[in-house]
Amino acid sequence: MNRETLLLNYFDAMSSRLGPSNWWPGDSPFEVSVGAILTQNTNWNNVNKAILNLKNRDLLEPKKLLLLSEDELAELIRPAGYFRIKAKRLKNFMYFLNNECGFNFSVLQNKDIDQLRSKLLGVNGIGPETADSIILYALNKPSFVVDAYTKRIFNRHDLVHEDMDYQELRDFFMSCLPKDTGLYNEYHALLVMVGKKWCRKKNPLCLECPLSIFLE
Repeated sequence: MNRETLLLNYFDAMSSRLGPSNWWPGDSPFEVSVGAILTQNTNWNNVNKAILNLKNRDLLEPKKLLLLSEDELAELIRPAGYFRIKAKRLKNFMYFLNNECGFNFSVLQNKDIDQLRSKLLGVNGIGPETADSIILYALNKPSFVVDAYTKRIFNRHDLVHEDMDYQELRDFFMSCLPKDTGLYNEYHALLVMVGKKWCRKKNPLCLECPLSIFLE
């Protein structure tokens, strides 16, 4: 069995058990991008509280966030944790949007993925996972997102090495799977659910996992 077929079989096993994930939540590409930055080192419930703070004050717009001081922004996103650091990262992203596309996300969507990814990685505070999340979930372009769950699951299934870095993992999936935004979107979301519920770092529930059939 080739790698593409095998990885698609993994996807089918998760999808049939868990159903559609409807991830990433957000009413606009900008909101999704903000969420991708705020979710660093925290959980989504905390991010959602921070986003609601911005929405309730009618501030979830790039031009408005750009005009806020870092201290004001930090206080509003306090529930997301590391709020002073994340305020700086959000401000850096606002400057990027202003300079790169005049806050017009359709301009970004028309850019080549590699070029866009390189530019996002040049923004202070945006790493590979955040950049790929913005490209995939906010801009609807096929850039596979990997995280600790991805590595843990496929390492335990002997498909990737434990010492593979982010870029190597991303390349593995993108070289094996069709370049399909919907597939990448759902695949990553399903892996996160499996990693949280079953393939835990400690005391994994292997026999109950949707992927247990591949360990037989």
